[in-house]
Parts: sequence; C-alpha cells; structure tokens
Amino acid sequence: MRRIPDIYAEKRAAGRPVISIEFFPPKTPRGDESLFERVLPRLAEARPDFCSVTYGAGGGGTREKTLRIVERMQREHGLTAMAHVTCVSFTRARMDGFLDEAAGLGIENILALRGDPPPGEPDFRRPAGGFDYAFQLIDVLKARSDEFAIGCAGFPEGHPDCTEGKHVDWQRLRDKVDHGAEFILTQLFFDNADYFRMVDYLTGTLGLTVPITPGVLPILSTKQVKRFTALCGATLPPALVADLDRLGDDDEAVTRFGIDFASRQCEALLAGGAPGLHLYGLNRSRAALAILRNLKLA
Repeated sequence: MRRIPDIYAEKRAAGRPVISIEFFPPKTPRGDESLFERVLPRLAEARPDFCSVTYGAGGGGTREKTLRIVERMQREHGLTAMAHVTCVSFTRARMDGFLDEAAGLGIENILALRGDPPPGEPDFRRPAGGFDYAFQLIDVLKARSDEFAIGCAGFPEGHPDCTEGKHVDWQRLRDKVDHGAEFILTQLFFDNADYFRMVDYLTGTLGLTVPITPGVLPILSTKQVKRFTALCGATLPPALVADLDRLGDDDEAVTRFGIDFASRQCEALLAGGAPGLHLYGLNRSRAALAILRNLKLA
C-alpha cells in the first residue's frame, strides 16, 4: 500500500485534490456485510485516494476491529487505508504491541489522536507508563518511521478541551507537526471561515507546510448533526440551524439539503486552496458519491 504523504505530494504535483473518506467499525456482522459488500464497491466509482477507520473512545474495545477493517479494505478492495489510534488509555507497552500488530498486517498509515477518557470516567487518570497527549504517541511513531506515516487532527474552532483559546490549541498542533506528524485532517465544521482562519495562522504565523485537509460532514439528519456537533464542540451557524429546523424530521429532505450544502462547502474549500477533502462517510455511500459527482471528482 501507499503512504499518505506520498499521495499528497503526487496529487499536489498533478494539481489535483486528495480525496479521503472516513468510516467507523460496524457494531454487527450485518454492518460489516453492508460496508464491504455494498458501500465500498459503490464508492469504487469515486476512487478515493485513501480511507480511514476510527477508533473507539477511551480505547473503546475496537482495537482489533479497527485493524481488521483497515487490513481488509487494503486486501479485498485495494484501497490505501489508515487506522486511527487513540492513546489516552494505552500504556507504552500496549501501544508497542498494537503497532507491532498493525505493521504485521501491512498497515503503514496511522492517525495519532489523544482520544477521550473512557465513558463514565470523568476523573480518568492515565495509567502508569501511559500517554497524556497525542504528541507523545507521535514520538513513538516517529521512532518507527520506517514502518508508519503519521497524521494528526486539527480543530478549526479550537479543541473543546483547550480552555486557553484556539490560538493556543493551534500552537499545540504545530508542536505535533514538530514531533513528526506529516499531514493534518481537521474536525468537522460548517463555516469555511473557521478553516481558512486556522490555515492562515498555521501557515502564515507558525510557518507550517504540511497539508491541512478539511473534514466535511454531509448532513443526513437534523437530530444526528445536532448530536454530533454537541459531542465534538463544532458550531452550527444560525442560518443552517434555521434551514434544518424548517426541514424537521424529514430525513430524505435533510439528506438532499445536506448533499447540496456540503457540495457548495467543498467547492469553496477547494477554490480557496484546500489540498483535498476528508469526507465523513458514516459507513454509507450515497452522500459522498453525490458530493464528488457534483464536484466532478468521481
């Protein structure tokens, strides 16, 4: 499989955006069947440059499933795939074991994340020999750079846990790059000005040169997007909320609206210089395919 930094370099030289799609580990065998027998074959039309697979909060028990899905995407569908890794509940020894397993499965791309504390444990403290921050995981990965390419996450509105403000959060993002992260994928957002402000600060003020790719969520349901944004700290602009409230619980109408909104959002992001698009696929194909067709990228 290919390394994601090489993909960015090749696409930049060709003047083309890098297209990636994010998935999560299905919870049931039926979900596995849907992903591998329906969703991924349909998305072959879009020929994404890579896919990524998330990891459960606080470790979440999905370690083996994340790796299995990434390996299967690569082996059965010929897709370059990346495993998300959260380090908040890992010890260094367990992390080494996880990375050994990933390397053994032919996985060469890792998105290094701090992750959230385990559910129901607000006073969680890291285990002895564990990790407090993503840059510590990046240090471990950097020492194994012959095995892995390293990505990290950025927050256009600032990380919700960073009480010092978004500029401090973006400075910490610069630290992650200094420690070895080679590309940045952002959290979802709905106002492109948030993304461009972050990019201007990172590139202009802090001198970053790595790709900073916007994460875009196609809205499929009003309740769902309100829940997602509450969880991740993203803002729904008032005009967007008004449109969604007008559509109410009509999920089909919301999906059509969401595809149109995301298509226009992505068009403006690419026109403004974004190096690519990272679409939150939600283990479905319809919205991602429709957006890429609208952009003439499928």
